[in-house]
Amino acid sequence: MRRPTPEEGAPESDVYPGARPPRLAPALIGHAAAEAEMLDAYRSGRLAHAWLIAGPEGVGKATLAWAFARFLLAHPDPGAPEVAEARSLAVPQSHPAARLLAAHAHPDLALLRRVMNPKGKSFFSEIRVDDVREGQGVFHLAPALGGWRVALVDAADDLNRNGANALLKTIEEPPQRALVMIVAHRPGRLPPTIRSRCRRLTLEPLAPAEIEAIVRGQGAPWSDATDAAIAEAAAKAGGSVREALRWLDPESADSSALIHAVAAKLPAIDWRTALRLADRFAGAAGADLHERFVLAMFDWLATRARATHDPRRHEAIAELWERLRHSAREAEALNIDRKIHALAMLQEIAERAGRL
Repeated sequence: MRRPTPEEGAPESDVYPGARPPRLAPALIGHAAAEAEMLDAYRSGRLAHAWLIAGPEGVGKATLAWAFARFLLAHPDPGAPEVAEARSLAVPQSHPAARLLAAHAHPDLALLRRVMNPKGKSFFSEIRVDDVREGQGVFHLAPALGGWRVALVDAADDLNRNGANALLKTIEEPPQRALVMIVAHRPGRLPPTIRSRCRRLTLEPLAPAEIEAIVRGQGAPWSDATDAAIAEAAAKAGGSVREALRWLDPESADSSALIHAVAAKLPAIDWRTALRLADRFAGAAGADLHERFVLAMFDWLATRARATHDPRRHEAIAELWERLRHSAREAEALNIDRKIHALAMLQEIAERAGRL
């Protein structure tokens, strides 16, 4: 994969390796309704102080959040003519606010995410309470440039319990001209106290054509792939740019194919393929692959639920969903071997195949 440019800087925990960070996206592709909702809320004077931007991983939630932050910081007066005339959240890359954000140098924006562990060569596994408190420092001072102060959480799924509680305090008692934007892949895992205090936007999966346009906009090596390869990756991606990049990435395409092969035969289990996949879950490199596998199981269940109107099947799917969710939480809490956990999930599905 390509090396990051000097502007992109060091690797970031919320960015697919070799991809451009959302803050550098030249344009927001897709989600026009959500973009219009945020823009209308701002210029109408009814801007919520906290937004929860939910949706599957890789559909553009962070890109939308950065676009809104850039617009607010570039246009701090919601009554200004340029705000009234705006038809999108687009801000020229040459604008001072855009340049500061691109360089991670805007004094009125804090990014709350997993940071690099100084004792190792990997990122912390969660957003710690100290990370949240440090980021919230932007709200303890007057705006450096006289406009808004923004905190962007990417992603809330990584917050530990103390970090979530610290974030809640700010949402409960926000200062003037402060905005908190929370990106969440699985918002149901957030405390209800946070969810209830946010205005929620749920982004749908992207269309294949939109994914193709975003991939080409990533530049080399992604844009160097053939049109056929990009189109195939977009079709297989399930609406996620991140998943399309995985299909185009030689280092992860084979693993993506294994996940796809296992999911395609459910509720029947191809144990030989499943074992080949589960063998890759070991070590630090296997953590992301295991998480993708777990999400694929839930995606399959969700698709199954949408495809039937039989109340008995809905009940069976809901029961299995809860059992799999419980096993995923238990595996994480007890540090259960990822291979054993994955095979146990498949066994659970196989035993309930008749009711599904």
